[in-house]
Amino acid sequence: MGFDIAVDDGVLRVRSADSRWLSTGWDGGYVSSDLVYNVTVPEGWTRTDLDAYVRERVRATRFGDAPDTVDSAPALLTGVDMEHARVARADSVTAVTTAGLSNPAVLPQPSEAGTGQDSRPGRAGRQGPGTVNIIVGTKRRLTDGALANLVAVVAEAKTSTLLAVADVPGTTTDAVVVGSATDGPTTPFSGTGTAVGMAARACVRDALVASLRSRYGDSLEAAVSAVAEAPYGVGAHPVTEVTRR
Repeated sequence: MGFDIAVDDGVLRVRSADSRWLSTGWDGGYVSSDLVYNVTVPEGWTRTDLDAYVRERVRATRFGDAPDTVDSAPALLTGVDMEHARVARADSVTAVTTAGLSNPAVLPQPSEAGTGQDSRPGRAGRQGPGTVNIIVGTKRRLTDGALANLVAVVAEAKTSTLLAVADVPGTTTDAVVVGSATDGPTTPFSGTGTAVGMAARACVRDALVASLRSRYGDSLEAAVSAVAEAPYGVGAHPVTEVTRR
């Protein structure tokens, strides 16, 4: 099981034979597929027939993928141009990321001075063209539970990285696809203390920072400004009632 990554006409394709994936995208869930796609959508894009749209976009590339394989493949969508996609590899793991911060989802934390509410403008729940999309695959064979846990590991690494770089944990439309081999000895664990988990964390961190540098510049100051000036996203959240039981 290897990871062949190619980009054509705004479509990034990860090809990995004999793989099983878990996607948090709109058509998410567990699926066996040799392919995963990440597709750039144009500004002002309003399509809702997402499966058909992905088929059209893949058909327009030079990949030559068969229609039935395209239909069964996980796919993610983003407003970020694929020229900003970056790849990191370590041990058995490969991570591919694209990152945009125009629709941040901040989560204000409670303090003595406030309740965690965020009243900043531009955070009324409007969706924008940002999105942090992450595809992570390992050459090891993971159980369903370990594959699900890898989503959590990847999300944790994404959040930690974005908080350090731009003081925001994510955007309103982030998505993750994780995959593993379907043959070989079974690996039942993927936590942060395992070889798979440690490699995934490092790969997500480094690919994500590289994606942000590609889009916003090496200093990353523009990434911080993008969050502060973002016209989309969410900040305020409901007031909760916390009880002992």
